[in-house]
Amino acid sequence: QGTAPSVAEGTAFTVQWGVMMAAMMLPGAAPMIMLYRTVSRRLSQAGDRAIPAWLFAAVYVVIWLLLGLPVYGSYVAVGSLAERWTGVAIAIPYALAGVLVLAGLYQLSSAKRVCLRNCESPLVFLMKRWRAGFGATFGLAVKHAAYCIGCCWALMLILVAAGAMSLPWVLAIAVIVFAEKVLPRGLLTARAIGASLILLGVAVALRPELARTIRGDHAPIERPSMRM
Repeated sequence: QGTAPSVAEGTAFTVQWGVMMAAMMLPGAAPMIMLYRTVSRRLSQAGDRAIPAWLFAAVYVVIWLLLGLPVYGSYVAVGSLAERWTGVAIAIPYALAGVLVLAGLYQLSSAKRVCLRNCESPLVFLMKRWRAGFGATFGLAVKHAAYCIGCCWALMLILVAAGAMSLPWVLAIAVIVFAEKVLPRGLLTARAIGASLILLGVAVALRPELARTIRGDHAPIERPSMRM
């Protein structure tokens, strides 16, 4: 029987997750944070109140950090299930294929388009939603961080399915997030990534052994027996 996870293990995982998320997501959020710093300073000189830029940025990091809690819980649950049911190993490639297809479909959805529009146009976002006051500007950070999560949650789901500490996937997703939010034609990039993920998911479903490469797992994948 496996050992129950400790608070220390959960805390360590969550901190690692938060650091990793910050490394991936902050480059894409940097234009908004820097623009907020410039605008808040100028308006503060005119008498408006606003939270400091470091706190505005910290809101993103804390929210991303909290996302590590359900991620860790899912790992514990899957690990516990794997100890009791050997069929989990057989199902993993197909679950990964489903996650890839789901993420690809979300990349092509209207929800993705709305979230990306709010993330790639920080000036428009501030002009439409700016309200003076500490509470209002704190809420502004929460709202934009929520759009950030809405824009990238499907990519994060791939990271979890492929192995939450997989450096190649971390780097790949960081590049994708930056390209979507900062570089020109972000929506076109998102759609191209979506189509690619769908094709990759179908390929994994047809050839489950591809899951080993994606997950960096070299253990053999068991196939279900066809014997009655």
